[in-house]
Amino acid sequence: METVLRPVIVVGTSVFLTVVIGWATDLLLRKADEHHPESPLWDRLRRARVPYQLVLCAALLRGAYDQAALFERHRVGVGRTLTLVLIGAAAWLVIRIAAAVVETTYTRYARAHHDPARVRRVRTQVTLIMRVVSAIVGVVAVAAMLLTFPAMRAAGASLLASAGVLGIVAGVAAQSTLSNLFAGLQIAFGDMVRLGDTVVVDGEWGTVEEITLTFLTVRTWDERRITMPVSYFTSNPFENWSRGTPQMTGIVFWHLDHSAPLEAMREKLRDILRACPAWDGRACGLVVTDSTPTTMEVRALVTAKDADDIWTVRVTVREQMLTWLSAEHPYALPRVNTSDAVLPPYRVPSPDRDSLRRAYDFPRTGRG
Repeated sequence: METVLRPVIVVGTSVFLTVVIGWATDLLLRKADEHHPESPLWDRLRRARVPYQLVLCAALLRGAYDQAALFERHRVGVGRTLTLVLIGAAAWLVIRIAAAVVETTYTRYARAHHDPARVRRVRTQVTLIMRVVSAIVGVVAVAAMLLTFPAMRAAGASLLASAGVLGIVAGVAAQSTLSNLFAGLQIAFGDMVRLGDTVVVDGEWGTVEEITLTFLTVRTWDERRITMPVSYFTSNPFENWSRGTPQMTGIVFWHLDHSAPLEAMREKLRDILRACPAWDGRACGLVVTDSTPTTMEVRALVTAKDADDIWTVRVTVREQMLTWLSAEHPYALPRVNTSDAVLPPYRVPSPDRDSLRRAYDFPRTGRG
């Protein structure tokens, strides 16, 4: 009877204590969150209750397993399994706690500072710091798990002795990976590119969606994803439209007839911009920038607060101006002349219509 009751009591007590302690801790965190609604730390710490309870249960079972007298023939294996579970759950708990602290710090910073560029920079740094912390905790946890095996402890001395040679070999073999790793840290703390920045890379316009220690993802305007190694951004030039102030200046071109009403177009441009919410009101203008024998190039200059709005302003101005010209001034649109050109009268002494026609038809008809 004792051989049955003892394991049940030990295991049942461990599980019961885990549930009770976990419930009490969650209740305290909930009360703290209600008393401090300005801080999201306590609510984020509640997300770690699963690894927290797993750590409690594994620790209690590992400590009381000797008294349970359960699976005596597999005592070493069960004990080692509980130790591995305890190490893994502890690593999981540390990562969750670190994530809660880091996210809370970022949230407070974002509330205190209203500069989007600085907020994106801190967000990029926080994201990469969290990835580094997770990687370090994971490596330490795996190393601790391996050291629970006697064979691995015996091999530790030889591994340390050959660490110098292995480090050189690994450095040469992983040269590209290490360069990307250091490039990721340089991007995070060098404020070169941040999450949410609008960039132009290899002719592709998009927004930085994800930054890791090894690669960077750009989401294009048509919702494609371009994944590039972070070392590209430290060794190649690229456009960052969010660098500094996000305000931008855009231009719109039209090719029109020489008779286009420029003053009326300037007035219409002002009316279009006044009705466009994306225009920031900083500047606008319309000038002729080029001329050809058949058309002239007209350029409108507009401004907006960021890259998205400047695109909206440009397409709005282009569309509404063409619609207005087609309806009110159709002669201003480029056209192909199919009638005879007006001939200068000074080329022929007597401006007789028939003689003029015969004179200008001579080379074309080939009459001699």
